[in-house]
Amino acid sequence: MSGITLAVLSIVVMFLFMALRTPIAIAMFLAGSVAYIVQTGWAPYASFMNSMAFARFASYDLSVIPLFILMGQFATQGGISKSLFAFTAAVVGRLRGGLAMAAVMASAAFGAICGSSIATAATITGVALPEMKRHGYSGRLATGTLATAGTLGILIPPSVPLVIYAILTEQNIAKLFLAATIPGILAMVGYMIVIAVYVRLVPGHAPEVDPNPPAFEWSSLIGLLPIAFVFLLVFGGIYGGYFSPTEGAGVGAGAALLAALVKRELTWKKFISCFYATAEASAMIFLIFIGADVLNSALALTQIQTHLVQLVNSWNVSPIWVMVGIIVLHLLLGCVTEELSIILLTIPIFFPLVMSLDFGMAKEPLALWFGILILMVVSFGMLVPPMGLNVYVVNGMARGVPLGETFRGVLPFLVSDFIRIGLLLAFPGIALWLVQFMATGPK
Repeated sequence: MSGITLAVLSIVVMFLFMALRTPIAIAMFLAGSVAYIVQTGWAPYASFMNSMAFARFASYDLSVIPLFILMGQFATQGGISKSLFAFTAAVVGRLRGGLAMAAVMASAAFGAICGSSIATAATITGVALPEMKRHGYSGRLATGTLATAGTLGILIPPSVPLVIYAILTEQNIAKLFLAATIPGILAMVGYMIVIAVYVRLVPGHAPEVDPNPPAFEWSSLIGLLPIAFVFLLVFGGIYGGYFSPTEGAGVGAGAALLAALVKRELTWKKFISCFYATAEASAMIFLIFIGADVLNSALALTQIQTHLVQLVNSWNVSPIWVMVGIIVLHLLLGCVTEELSIILLTIPIFFPLVMSLDFGMAKEPLALWFGILILMVVSFGMLVPPMGLNVYVVNGMARGVPLGETFRGVLPFLVSDFIRIGLLLAFPGIALWLVQFMATGPK
């Protein structure tokens, strides 16, 4: 059996296990183990397994993942989201579709200290959905907006998928966060434009004129101070050179805890649940790491990366079309599995291919650009069936709204996603400008 055939069969077997509702980590592990044993035998496989887990988890850089998750948990349980939505609603609530726009802005701000798409969607939904219903927003627009806005939790730094990409490709986490900033802001603006257009083209989903718009109160501005404190401390410290991203995550977790205590909404029960939720999420991610490491090691033995590079080079097609193909594949994968699994499965295969192509830029900018593109694409999978985790989370909190209505509410926002991905593909400078600016300073 050729290496290519075995690699393809391994991936097919993995998806068969997933179709049988096997957890993605176990599916990767089983498919990879079989492929590894077929190629090397039991003894080399046992030797590999004896040291693989320690070699992976002994890395100090991995500690940034649970620390950022813990920071997001403290922000979620600490009542920060209420102040965010109150302020953004007061700023844009008078506009047509203003409360939906406020939910998008609040999600972006909350994502700046959360790093999780599902947590952002669930937290902002709990605050914004009752207000949107009370002001006459349809279930379709309200839930579609909140599910989509939740993806800003990973598009706006810090982002757990981006941290994993940095670890897999040995890139600078701080530079990747910088590169994601402008595309993340564009995502927020794009979603707000979609709302403004939608409420005008499709009447009846938002009030024509809100008779009781949210009033601006100085207390809502004061409520923003905790999140501003956490954000400036973490990212100011990282980009100011005072501490590394890992240290910044630790400082951020402590600052988020302090902010939650100041808000006086973090009970002892919530405090303990933050650590339980962090442990569960971290364990899930690390288990996927093990499964992906076994599968990717088996695929490496087949030399599929080398064969893939040779195959693509033999086509004599423009590198940009190769990138389009990679994006399309990731869009399809997003329909059947979640973002972390996609990154852990595909990046070890496609990253060497992308680095071998000539896009007219140095290797580091190319790696940063590719990482941001993949981040934008995998967020798409949080919104489309049959996965669509954000949609299920938000719909589960919106009693009386059919699931189909929420999926329909998401559709207009997908147009914005496609436009943003196309712009980022055509103009890499959207992601790279801020990195270059911080490296060289203003001229």
